[in-house]
Amino acid sequence: MDQPIPRPRRRRFSKGMYILPSLFTTANVALGYYAILEVMHATASDYWHLDNAAKAIGFAVLFDGLDGRIARMTGTSSDFGRELDSLADAITFGVAPAVLAWTWGFNLMPTVLLTEWHIKLTQLGAIASFLFLMAGASRLARFNITNNPEPSNPGRPGKKYFVGMPIPAGAGVIAAIVHFEGGDPVVSWYTALTWFAMVITIGYLMVSTWRFYSFKDIDFRSRHPFRLILFLGAVFASIWFFSRQVLFFIALLYTISGVFWRVQWIFRRKSGPPPTPHKEVSQAS
Repeated sequence: MDQPIPRPRRRRFSKGMYILPSLFTTANVALGYYAILEVMHATASDYWHLDNAAKAIGFAVLFDGLDGRIARMTGTSSDFGRELDSLADAITFGVAPAVLAWTWGFNLMPTVLLTEWHIKLTQLGAIASFLFLMAGASRLARFNITNNPEPSNPGRPGKKYFVGMPIPAGAGVIAAIVHFEGGDPVVSWYTALTWFAMVITIGYLMVSTWRFYSFKDIDFRSRHPFRLILFLGAVFASIWFFSRQVLFFIALLYTISGVFWRVQWIFRRKSGPPPTPHKEVSQAS
């Protein structure tokens, strides 16, 4: 008499797979919490804590990209995972970089001769950091309630682009600049004003409708050309040995890319002829 063939335990395996993306999200929150602690320990003499905070945010960007991609590859996306990821992003890429931007660019700046001017700069920095935080939270809220988050103006259909700069990229720009300076705080008032404008600009890009490349069209399950493997290896090696310069260049390039696509679309719309109505074309034919 034939014995029944035991069925594989798919249910337990799927439950374990559901936990895997949440582990990366948990690591994301842990890095954000660590970054906040490092900023709190930073002083004018022990400014290397700020560099550690910037590094933690940078690693969190990597984990944030992995949790979503792993969930899509394994088919384990869930409402709980999406909500947890959104809350984690608000902490790690909202609160942590906002506190880092204020401390590095304004709070640890040496006291200038005009004490009142120094206080005004610190207050302006607090306002800019808060606007960055609110812009990031608004960016997350808009993404969560949008049924079709793909850009329609100006944009091409598909999942290749985000509407507005994603909040991990905005936090990555802040962290890359701080890491480029090794955590050494701003020392001059004109640099602080430049940093104020930079933080405001990043916040605006997050709530704008400008399109930024999403990297979602890259499928790691398919076979990639050997050139792509060499390119990725070269990028990772460059980051490993020259992290300050390379990460700063990548952050600057990604920021400029959104501005470039927007400006290109504006000039193309002005120079291009208006589209012919559908009715006129049918009548003429």
